[in-house]
Amino acid sequence: MSGFGPGDAFLADCPGRLAVELIADKWTVVVLAGLSKGPVRHGDLIKLIGGISRKMLTQTLRRLEAHGLVRRRAHAEAPPRVEYELTPLGATLIDPIHALTEWARANGDAVLDALDAGLEQTAGNH
Repeated sequence: MSGFGPGDAFLADCPGRLAVELIADKWTVVVLAGLSKGPVRHGDLIKLIGGISRKMLTQTLRRLEAHGLVRRRAHAEAPPRVEYELTPLGATLIDPIHALTEWARANGDAVLDALDAGLEQTAGNH
């Protein structure tokens, strides 16, 4: 028996599942971490993150904004300046992100070793 019942946080149509799906996206945690020290412009965020396209960053920021985790602030200047920052709700994710980062640092080599061992075992069976 799984121990799950109706209304459990990660089952269909539950808010917990929506939240996990949001933060499980490839770029969400990286973007949130990039915004953790204060407002950042789009171009600066591209440089800070590395490996993300402008289009993907824009899509990720829009999604995070729609879910209330990021605020877009356009300054009335010429030329226009737009910055992104965490909302108070988005800021609540920074401690869990730091915990995941520490876990990844502590266990990254073990994960890669297990992956290598699995690949070697699979190659040996052919």
